[in-house]
Formats: sequence, structure tokens, C-alpha cells
Amino acid sequence: MNKTQGKHIKLLIVDDEAEFLVTLSERLEMRDFDVRPVKSGQDALELCKKEKFDLALVDLKMPQMDGKELLTQLKAEHKYLEVIILTGHGSLGSAVECAKLGAFNYLPKPYQLEDLLEVLRDAYLARMKKKAEDDEEYIEELMRLAQGESPLGILRRMKELDDGRR
Repeated sequence: MNKTQGKHIKLLIVDDEAEFLVTLSERLEMRDFDVRPVKSGQDALELCKKEKFDLALVDLKMPQMDGKELLTQLKAEHKYLEVIILTGHGSLGSAVECAKLGAFNYLPKPYQLEDLLEVLRDAYLARMKKKAEDDEEYIEELMRLAQGESPLGILRRMKELDDGRR
């Protein structure tokens, strides 16, 4: 796991399926994300008390605390955290409900990795826009970075810009 402070996007992944959690974590770590995988909503909330995250991928169906409940708590406690719901049990109704609760996006499993990377890029861009609402120059720089780069290239450059403005 890459623990380089400030150079990589900090990503929380919450899923009760251990094999999926490990596989996804490894795939994203190989692409320079700083990943923290946890198996439950309660573990996620505890970890978020100790560490700050840029983005979160949250499974919808989990025992004890489901993804909607976790989404609600994360959005209430972490103003700039963008949450993406991943689910193998999706429906249009639950997608709409998650959007109303503040989910950035809702992706069905299985998904294509490139699609997930694009959603992560877009979520990180949205996070940075929220952080810079009153700074037009900053927003213009973010939009310039988004032109003509791969999703991973954009994420890396946006993280560098974000770290320079903290």
C-alpha cells in the first residue's frame, strides 16, 4: 500500500466482500491511489475519525450499516468527501435515492476499470471545485488540467494542484 503523504489521492473503499475489496484495492494502488480498504460502515466511520479522505467507494448492500446509511453519515461529517456507490444489487430507485443523499455517482458491479477511473477523476474534480468555490483562478486551472489528459494523468495533476493550495 502506498502511504506517500500528499502525492496520491486518498481513497476509502468500503465493501463486505473480502475478495472484491482486496482485488479493487490492489488495482487502484497500482494506479497510484492511496487506498484504505475496510469491510464495514462502522470501520469506515472509525477510520474517517483518524484520517482524511478525498474520495470514497461504498458498497450499497452490507450487513449492519448499508451504503445509504454510511453515505448519509460521511456526507454529514466530511464536507468535501465525494462518495461513489458501487453495487451488484442496483435499481433505478436506489440510484435516485443515493443521488438525493449526496452520492456523486452510482456504478453497478461489474464495471469496467476505465469507467471507474473516469468517475474517480470526475469526483475528484467536483471535490476540488467545492473547495475552491470562491476562487475563479483556481477553477480555471482545474478546467485547463482536465483537457486532453488520461483519467490517471488528470488525477495526478489535480492532486498536485490541490496539495499546493492547502
